[in-house]
Amino acid sequence: MTFDEFKASLSDDAPPADVGAPLVALWMEAGDDWDGAHDALQGQPDLNGSAWVHAYLHRVEGDIPNANHWYQRAQKPPSSASLPEEWEEIARALIQG
Repeated sequence: MTFDEFKASLSDDAPPADVGAPLVALWMEAGDDWDGAHDALQGQPDLNGSAWVHAYLHRVEGDIPNANHWYQRAQKPPSSASLPEEWEEIARALIQG
């Protein structure tokens, strides 16, 4: 799946079946389902982008201390990009990954 295909799927009724929890969470957050996005990550290991997406979600929520905790777990610096820019950065990295 390409980034453009993933982004186009945002108008679908459900996330693509062939993506992992971090991309499902990004898909759900893009549809204004923060709780569903957060739930999709619960119990996921920090590998494969889960911690990075978790950080992003807490940044969206406005809980910067919690976001910073998750950035540290993801071994990423806290983002200063706009939320849409960070969403795209993470999605592109996960799709290429």
